[in-house]
Amino acid sequence: MSARDLFVSAARDSLRSGRKRLSLSQSLDLGAQVSAVDLGLKPALLYDSNGASAGQLQRYLGSLRSLRLVSDSLLALDLNGNGLIVNAAALRPTRHGVPAVVDVSASLEKPVVSGAQRGRLKGLAAELSLLLEEFQRLGEADGPLCVGERAEDWNLCTVFGLLLGYPVSYWFDQAQSFENCLSMTPLVAVAASASWRPDAGLKTRRFRAAPIKNGEQSQRGCNAYNPCCVQHQVKQKQTKPSSLSLPAAQKLNS
Repeated sequence: MSARDLFVSAARDSLRSGRKRLSLSQSLDLGAQVSAVDLGLKPALLYDSNGASAGQLQRYLGSLRSLRLVSDSLLALDLNGNGLIVNAAALRPTRHGVPAVVDVSASLEKPVVSGAQRGRLKGLAAELSLLLEEFQRLGEADGPLCVGERAEDWNLCTVFGLLLGYPVSYWFDQAQSFENCLSMTPLVAVAASASWRPDAGLKTRRFRAAPIKNGEQSQRGCNAYNPCCVQHQVKQKQTKPSSLSLPAAQKLNS
């Protein structure tokens, strides 16, 4: 079987939701995104193709490893019921720092860049990185890493910005309110794609970006003016690598 067929088979066998399996296009898109995470192009991906659990994601990764389609650096993370596939090495905060943090608390008149919250995010990134490394060191590969009580005080909007590799992440004081001060402020989302080619052992990456019209909504109906939803929207647009092919990823992986 080709690498394409193996990715499709693994996704359809491992990630069923009830009796429904992923479509061919969903399986191939997921395979491309997992390959991008495995290569370190981004730290993680948030799985939202269907209602499959983090445990199913772990079985999916186990199947890909047995087929030698991905490395051992990937693991499944259950974060407050959200399933993610994470590359622990790509998440280390000492490599590229952490994203800038914008405070969008409802008590503010307008968003402001927060150095204090960025400092706290650095500490959270270090804590999460150590947690992932310890999980890998203990070899607990039978199930996903579940972050339970530790995540109760985390602002998940900010954490997802870190995990998904965004250059800017939102924060708001959830102890006061889950609302924000954006109040229908027009935002611009940017879609990015990446392609590369192996050339005598040299990995070349090329990036291009194109604007998406203001206020465009994602497939799940997210409000483009809500900070949590804006990040989800950018993830959907940004992580679909239109010029990424599984064979190319496989060549780089070998």
